[in-house]
Amino acid sequence: MAMTEDMIGRPIDRIDGHLKVTGAARYAAEFRVPGVVHAVLVQSTIAAGSIAGFDLREAQGMPGVLAIITPDNAARLSHPDKVPQAMVGPLLQNNDVLFNGQHVGVVIAETLEQAQAAATAVRVNYSRGEASTSMDAMLGQAYKPKHFRNGQRPPDSNRGDPDGTFNSGAVKLDTTYVTPIEHHNPIEPHATIAAWNGDKLTVWTTTQGISGAHAALAGQFGIDKADVRVLCPYLGAGFGCKGNTWPPATLAALAARTVKRPVKLVLTRAQMFTSNGYRPRTIQKLKISSDINGALVSIRHDGFSSMSQPSLGEFCEPVALATEMLYACPNVAVTHRLVALNAALPTYMRAPGEASGVFALESAMDEVAVGLKMDPIEFRLRNYTETDPHENKPFASKALRACYQQGAKAFGWDKRSAEPRSIRDGNILIGWGFATSTYPTNRMPSAAKARMDRDGSVVVQCGTQDIGTGTYTVMTQVASETLGVPMQRIRFELGDSNLPPAPVSGGSMTVASVAPSVQAACRALLDKIKDLALADANAGWRGQSRDALRISDGLVIGPDRRVPISALLERGNRSFIEAEAATRPGEEKQKFSMHAFGAQFAEVRVDPDLGEIRVSRFVGAFDAGHILNAKTARSQLIGGITYGIGMALLEETLVDAETGRIVNSNVAEYLMPVNADVPDIQAIVVPNDDTNSNPLGAKGIGELPMVGVAAAIANAVYHATGVRVRKVPIRIEDVLTEV
Repeated sequence: MAMTEDMIGRPIDRIDGHLKVTGAARYAAEFRVPGVVHAVLVQSTIAAGSIAGFDLREAQGMPGVLAIITPDNAARLSHPDKVPQAMVGPLLQNNDVLFNGQHVGVVIAETLEQAQAAATAVRVNYSRGEASTSMDAMLGQAYKPKHFRNGQRPPDSNRGDPDGTFNSGAVKLDTTYVTPIEHHNPIEPHATIAAWNGDKLTVWTTTQGISGAHAALAGQFGIDKADVRVLCPYLGAGFGCKGNTWPPATLAALAARTVKRPVKLVLTRAQMFTSNGYRPRTIQKLKISSDINGALVSIRHDGFSSMSQPSLGEFCEPVALATEMLYACPNVAVTHRLVALNAALPTYMRAPGEASGVFALESAMDEVAVGLKMDPIEFRLRNYTETDPHENKPFASKALRACYQQGAKAFGWDKRSAEPRSIRDGNILIGWGFATSTYPTNRMPSAAKARMDRDGSVVVQCGTQDIGTGTYTVMTQVASETLGVPMQRIRFELGDSNLPPAPVSGGSMTVASVAPSVQAACRALLDKIKDLALADANAGWRGQSRDALRISDGLVIGPDRRVPISALLERGNRSFIEAEAATRPGEEKQKFSMHAFGAQFAEVRVDPDLGEIRVSRFVGAFDAGHILNAKTARSQLIGGITYGIGMALLEETLVDAETGRIVNSNVAEYLMPVNADVPDIQAIVVPNDDTNSNPLGAKGIGELPMVGVAAAIANAVYHATGVRVRKVPIRIEDVLTEV
């Protein structure tokens, strides 16, 4: 008999792995749709101004061209505002040009090559305006966001008197940290195939949010949601840039309606830098003071984020939210401000807010610890809190102290010499750095359906998405354990807006949101099967309660006998039995502050002659709640740390100040970690089920392992060299002149 107990948590191989490695998994651009034609975007070459006109004569006369859509002839969208306020973007509805690379036209042709050739022949005449491309130059015009965190909370907060008490501290820090623009660069670019059948729209598209794309497209085209279907069975990663419905998906549907043919639109790698958001540049001013014993006296964290022109929407990087809650400090103030530039609209990128903000906060905490001549971990422990000091609530669960202890032991932190430049390997300088990690535990409403067929096989459905993290596998494990059915007899279906709705796969919330609905649907199915068994005259259980029965391996097991479910369905003249359930958060957020935590330890090697910085060892210890699959969780943890290495040492999007053009819009000059950049990573999971946050006790681990990595590496660079670098990425030139 196949084991189905304790399936949750096992290191099960991905059930979709074979399809992916053999090429059988079909991604959005790979669906075969009869009669499909191709669309290519035309983009602006100026950063500010307006379109004075188009010369389309050459392009329209080229072979295969079916249509060229510009703001002059684009169909008016019925409800262009029916998308999340923070994510509007340009949709060919006017002639304004707000950034270099803005979409100003779409060419549709029979083949991709024909569309590409014609797109290069489109001539655009501009009336140029004055562009703002420097965040530093515009800092004096920073403004308060109107829709911070989608209106869920104010952008500023204050407790105590941080300004009045700052000077009373024995050790004071007043400095600025900077993080750059970064781009997501998933392996699969944005792609959409759109097809109309009368007024009904079907799109195959790259999205982290099936339900969100479904609602956005219906709203933009002014049609009923029942007439829109969104499909995305596989996603080649997203990291946040596929969390919203960006203009290319809408423009593909607009093009398809224009030419009355299915249209495929796939972004080039360069267009991925201008079409679907990015992590904005931040300037963060921190003032921290501590008494002589290491107790924090005051913290002020003022965050400035680069933004597009406000008419494109609004996105603010929430850099200071961790500062509000991470440490016991009686006097704390945080602010968030936006700096409008002629740039595309930014968006969520892995660990939005915390990745950038904790780099600044944990670098600053390290600086204060150095000023106190105190071990960095001891300094954190002296300001440890079991209660969120901002919300004045207990944490739903918190095992951060255990993360410090287990991470430090695995890393060998007790052997660290505190003095910078005190550890060497021959001529190479060795540095050890540490930082805290935290990320909110999020959950949203979700629904699922479970069906058992007469042959004992099970189909579980939910309109979620697998962005490469293992959702197919993890949800099958949840269904298997709940139903008592082996995994090989269960098929989990997702990636279709016709299925029960689920939230976006972002904010580390998929497991915490979808797994409870899958579990609830399976339990509802069990109850229906038991009711069927209790009502069956041949089973002989009439008068018994549900509790007297259990189900395993396709059998209903009672006090005196076992009855195949197939027999019950056959006698009831049924081919299947199904149930549906919806789950949502309760009052837990009113009772608890919900966060995951971690401790990051980095070792770096710095060549004093060349300035080369290498991460040679890394340990991360994480309080991430109940782990549903040990293997996929480890992949997430290692992947997040690798992402953080990229933030610390490599990743930066460069913008030409004169033209507003991104000059490294490719994966050759936009540097990301490769195998040679990544050391042995030890990822430790600290057991700590968080059933206060959701029924399965999971916290989510997509973002958590990235947070604090950049700070740990920056702190290690200081320990190795004595040079404090307050911006990322840390380059050779930042340490070479000092080393």
